Amino acid sequence: MEKYRCKVCGYLYDPDNGDLNGGIEPGTAFKDLPDNWRCPVCGVGAEEFRPAD
Repeated sequence: MEKYRCKVCGYLYDPDNGDLNGGIEPGTAFKDLPDNWRCPVCGVGAEEFRPAD
């Protein structure tokens, strides 16, 4: 699964790790994140993320 990086703060969403503090289990693909998911560092929405290089 592809990793995504926040273009605002640089946070890397890694599906292998999920976002346990945000209630996202490991193994959750970026495309499967809930619509209300926010970057755990800066709080922007998923629309501010891009595929990591």
